[in-house]
Amino acid sequence: MQQKKNTNQTGPLILIIDDELSIIDFISLGMAQEGFRIDSARDGPSGLSKARILLPDLIILDLMLPGLSGMDVCRQLREKPETAALPIIMLTAKDEVRHKIAGLEIGADDYMTKPFSFDELMARVHAVLRRQNRTQQTEKQQVLQYADITLDDISREVRRSGRLIQLTVTEYNLLKLFLLHPKQVLDRMVILEHVWGYDFMGDSNIIEVYVRYLREKLEDNPASPNLIHTVRGVGYVLR
Repeated sequence: MQQKKNTNQTGPLILIIDDELSIIDFISLGMAQEGFRIDSARDGPSGLSKARILLPDLIILDLMLPGLSGMDVCRQLREKPETAALPIIMLTAKDEVRHKIAGLEIGADDYMTKPFSFDELMARVHAVLRRQNRTQQTEKQQVLQYADITLDDISREVRRSGRLIQLTVTEYNLLKLFLLHPKQVLDRMVILEHVWGYDFMGDSNIIEVYVRYLREKLEDNPASPNLIHTVRGVGYVLR
């Protein structure tokens, strides 16, 4: 049974995409009590369709889905401008680093391994929503520019040499941090605090993962970057 949106609540809308009804019920019951609105889907195609129509505040997305995998759902959402920035927490029963990295590589903002506690899930949901809200409430500079990269903080468009670059929310926030501090070495703790928040509970290697994403989208040769440089033992610098 799919959960319907609770019209008596005005909290953030969470879309749960999971083929296990017990997982949907487990998450839905707890989150509804926390004031969230809930909708759900039990296969990839319907989950993708609902995400595009509802534009939820956050998606909880299982990796293994019938019809279309969670990886493919995430990838297709990231390909469209209207859904590219939707926050996604991916669920996986595979407790291996390669699966977690694969989820992050195609655009998930965070991941959790089944089985998980509801309290940990809620902590991660709140952390992702706080980061998004903090980004939206930050005083915006209309345009940031370095070399041939421009970031328009009103339209949230990023271009290099005039070419539009599609970025996820996290990629956008990371690039913005670099553009606000060009030629300044940013250490790992500074990056974690400003992009992922003080309460980030994930693997600190997530910085390397997202720097690689940016290089793949911005650099002419990601293997030999000439924009975002690694300062070994410290962090990164845009120069």
